[in-house]
Amino acid sequence: MAWVETVTMSRKELDRLEVLGRVLERRLTQRRAAEQLGLTERQVRRLCRALAQHGAAGLASRKRGRASNRRLPAAVRDGALTLVRSRYADFGPTLAGEKLAEQHGVVVSTETLRQWMIAGGLWVPRAQRPCGVHPPRHRRACFGELVQIDGCEHAWF
Repeated sequence: MAWVETVTMSRKELDRLEVLGRVLERRLTQRRAAEQLGLTERQVRRLCRALAQHGAAGLASRKRGRASNRRLPAAVRDGALTLVRSRYADFGPTLAGEKLAEQHGVVVSTETLRQWMIAGGLWVPRAQRPCGVHPPRHRRACFGELVQIDGCEHAWF
């Protein structure tokens, strides 16, 4: 039984696979493929070589599934979330980020803090919040009639 490897590819990588497959079959020139893919001829040659040697896996990004090189250390993340949990649990990410910066010297972008708060269960995005209940207003007997309600003690009507 042959070993079958599953390769996860993006739409862009699948398009490259199709075009470069035609180049390897000699139905398309490298120059035309470079124009179609928006690459240089040298990059097309490199990708064709990778496709010939490694198959479709040669075109897939090897960075996929790994952490970013720009990721903040886990200690900063844990410290920020601990402070937010203990002192700013009812704050949104923007205000919590401002307070972390000015009170504790922890400078983190709002979007990063928002993602951390969502993952930690401290913040629910607006699209995922449950909708409020709006009870229906009963129809009035006459057209255009509404109940006039006023909270002040003056006799306006």
